[in-house]
Amino acid sequence: MTAIDIHRSIEALWRIESPRLIATLARMLRDVGMAEEFAQDALVAALEKWTQTGLPDNPGAWLMATAKHRAIDHLRRYQMLERKHQQLAWSVESAQEEATSAIDASIEDDIGDDLLRLMFVACHPVLSTEARVALTLRLLGGLTTVEIARAFLVAEATIAQRIVRAKRTLGEKEIPFEVPGPEQRGERLQSVLEVIYLIFNEGYAATSGDDWMRPGLCEDAMRVGRVLVGLVPDDAEVQGLVALMELQASRTRARTDASGTPILLREQNRALWDRLLIQRGLAALARAEHLAARRGPYTLQAAIAACHARAVDLDATDWERMAALYAELAAVQPSPVVELNRAVAVSMAEGPAAALRLVDALQSQPALAEYHWLPSVRADLLERLGRRVEAHAEFERAASLAPNARERSLLLDRARKCVG
Repeated sequence: MTAIDIHRSIEALWRIESPRLIATLARMLRDVGMAEEFAQDALVAALEKWTQTGLPDNPGAWLMATAKHRAIDHLRRYQMLERKHQQLAWSVESAQEEATSAIDASIEDDIGDDLLRLMFVACHPVLSTEARVALTLRLLGGLTTVEIARAFLVAEATIAQRIVRAKRTLGEKEIPFEVPGPEQRGERLQSVLEVIYLIFNEGYAATSGDDWMRPGLCEDAMRVGRVLVGLVPDDAEVQGLVALMELQASRTRARTDASGTPILLREQNRALWDRLLIQRGLAALARAEHLAARRGPYTLQAAIAACHARAVDLDATDWERMAALYAELAAVQPSPVVELNRAVAVSMAEGPAAALRLVDALQSQPALAEYHWLPSVRADLLERLGRRVEAHAEFERAASLAPNARERSLLLDRARKCVG
């Protein structure tokens, strides 16, 4: 194996192992920033050694052992300083033995619990949403600062500052490295789910830039979501979010052509949809619905995505069921965006005229004033009703509001076809 091959293997391994490393070290050190530093030290040691000797039989275990040893050495030095400062009576050797025993005992805890703790720390409500996203991708997604900046189209320095400030805030607020108690868990778990969902959505339909999708972000969100569902398997909304992501991601290959141009749902080649992801998503949805006394927003959105996944083509889609699911979602999580999506389902179930009345009722909503999908949906309905001149104007208005270059180009193309 060449040095280049070894470096690539280490990079792939780091993506998988870094969350476990950082989670374990953070529990030992009670400091997320320091845990990341020691994990990075282990990575550097691996790069130096494995380039000379090749990969060990169990590289993940090697990284973990190296990182733990360095953390234990640090704790011993810290405890020695503390003893000197406090002028404790016992001997250095005895204290070190006790410290090592305590550390070794803590290391025996379940790795899964460490990852769960790390998720709750990275997504703590004390941090801003932007900081939670950056820190989650850094610690649990294994992304570099450069990769996160590129994914969200912001300056690398901005992302670096968010991560540094997040770690500093966690330290200053003395956030405990633990899974919160039942009275706090609901809020904190909701924060974790919100961040994972936000990351996935940014990958599935990028808010800005030249690419309509960023599949790497979807994969990172799904990887973190699968970790969470493995740690909290009895939570319906955790299962629901994983189901939603699997079902949505199943369409990835069919959503753009070779040049990256978006392909609308009605024109997609469903043979390209990933059947394995659909099967996994439907299984997770079944678990979510079995666990839920009342379906939550992620489970309902997964049920809506399942209507598409189960249909062999657009006409075979159960649009009436989808419209009913959107109505249920609107009751659980009221939102003008949900109502807009319900109107799309109604247009397929009852016709464009019925849906246009719903869409026109939303035009006074302040939250949708700059939302490009409102004039886009309205334009589509007008086009289907044969009101092509009005549709042209609405498509152009939607294009003027669309921040994503690919979407803007698609909308302008549809506008041209209305009067072509």
